[in-house]
Amino acid sequence: MSHLNDMALFVEVARARSFRKAAEALGMPNSTLSRRISALEKAIGLRLLHRTTRKIELTEAGQLYYERSKRIVDEARLAHEQLGAMLEQPSGVLRVSLPVDFATLYLTPIIVDFVRHYPGITFEFDLTPRRVDLVAEPFDVAIRIGELEDSSLIARLIGRHARHLYASPGYIEASDEPATPADLAEHECICMPKIWALHQGMNKVEVEVGGRFTVNSVGMIRALAVDHQGIALLAEKIVAEDLASGRLRRVLPEWQGSSVSIHAVTETRLIPAKAQRFIEFLSARLVET
Repeated sequence: MSHLNDMALFVEVARARSFRKAAEALGMPNSTLSRRISALEKAIGLRLLHRTTRKIELTEAGQLYYERSKRIVDEARLAHEQLGAMLEQPSGVLRVSLPVDFATLYLTPIIVDFVRHYPGITFEFDLTPRRVDLVAEPFDVAIRIGELEDSSLIARLIGRHARHLYASPGYIEASDEPATPADLAEHECICMPKIWALHQGMNKVEVEVGGRFTVNSVGMIRALAVDHQGIALLAEKIVAEDLASGRLRRVLPEWQGSSVSIHAVTETRLIPAKAQRFIEFLSARLVET
């Protein structure tokens, strides 16, 4: 295996019938090329080239070695070219585990855009709330929100979204608008979790909130807030349409919640091109807002 590179050098010399021309094509010193070929001959135990001051000729062994080596080198070059094309336009089935609410409320348009860029990829998405086992199950990547559990998996931070406080105009009209974070304790807050960490510049507070609804679904929290059931702490991307339509509005606009991290998790760093492009595509679009 250590002589495969020297085999490729020999093929170039044999094709050019000249060390000088081969060295120029390879971009290496003539003396280095000559020394590598001599080392190859020594390792094989046979002379491959007849060297004269005017030209180079293949020996009988050299001709046989060239014919065999040329096929190997050409196959290797073709493999590299095909892999390069695969990197540019990857194909195959991409299996991804996605958070249900995040995928349906926000990721779908990004994925549709990704499809337009990479028409050779087909998809299998798992939107169940469970955390899939990337080692035991055939997933290429899992997108996970929030804090990660310690594990041997490879996690790439691909985005971070700030969260803000929102309520419907109907709720604000019925319950008055909070003037400070401390006022949230007197309001119906749609909770996940029950302690909200808020900051205004360098000022940071933690507020214990409560209400009739404790929910672990971002989609349901959003729906309850739109339906006048309380104040929600959500990423702006999730409620963009509700803000534009007036169904929701910012509460305590000078304060915001802690950012939520978004990770792409894989079993190994050596991932197929289709997964690599998907992660890069998401990362370019999941900028903090």
